[in-house]
Amino acid sequence: MFTKLVVTEPVGLLPYGIERLRAIAGEVILYEDVPQSVEEIRLRIEGADAILTGHRGKYTEQALSGNPDLRYIGMCCSLYSEESANVDIPYARANGIEVTGIRDYGDNGVVEYVLYEAIGLLHGYGPLRWDDYPHELTDKKAGMVGMGTTGSMIADALQLLGAEISYFARSVKPDKEAKGMHFRPLHDLLRDSDIICLGLNKNTILLGEAEFAVMTGKKMLFNTSIGPGHDTEALKKWLAADPEHYFFCDSLEAAGDPDILNYPNAVRKGPPGSGASTKANERLTDKVLANIEEYMRNTVCRSV
Repeated sequence: MFTKLVVTEPVGLLPYGIERLRAIAGEVILYEDVPQSVEEIRLRIEGADAILTGHRGKYTEQALSGNPDLRYIGMCCSLYSEESANVDIPYARANGIEVTGIRDYGDNGVVEYVLYEAIGLLHGYGPLRWDDYPHELTDKKAGMVGMGTTGSMIADALQLLGAEISYFARSVKPDKEAKGMHFRPLHDLLRDSDIICLGLNKNTILLGEAEFAVMTGKKMLFNTSIGPGHDTEALKKWLAADPEHYFFCDSLEAAGDPDILNYPNAVRKGPPGSGASTKANERLTDKVLANIEEYMRNTVCRSV
């Protein structure tokens, strides 16, 4: 059992999750805004042996080092790698603090968002139109930049509706190749795809001036990553160059610069982001609680 558990910022836990926290911690403190400084984080977590964080605060060594009682950090957000995390995991590990994260809780909504915007543009359901006469996804070329869980789900959905899928990733994916989805070099994919979907880890920038230069003609560019996968100035030039260059994102973080959204061919969904839904919050709550309970079980086993 924890002595003091602090939820340092809004994290999307449902009421039954909060009640469970109250049953496993002597004191639970909830904050409804995001801490804006190292000092603010230090004050919030003072005396806590456990904290739950979201993806917005910056939990650096400087922020965490003032609390010798801390032994558990539960990230209520996707944890893909130490490098992309907003928690200083190497510092935590060196100081006996266990860090857990979750994955695959909001992907369904992201897939629905991409389908909604792509189909809406192709058919002209909204103010933007791909052509004078409606198009289907059938035979449209879709390129996935990043083939993790979300990218794979988007690819499956687009392929089901008739799109031709290619992808760029760190390596060739035999299971995707078996489905008729083919690896292509990045510039080839960008040049030849009608629809391009970025599904990258946070702080991964792959599209710069050279990449946008090959993206000519009608293009839909989607970014549903936590942060930008593009150089923002290069994206602005690309949007200004052709009204049939379309950019879709589901958050300000994914846009990278709010000025991008002033372009008539740039569309933002939200808030909240496309991964947010009642079902996603349920998955998030269950996975966060499962991580805490596993940590507590392991702690008991180590102490006997």
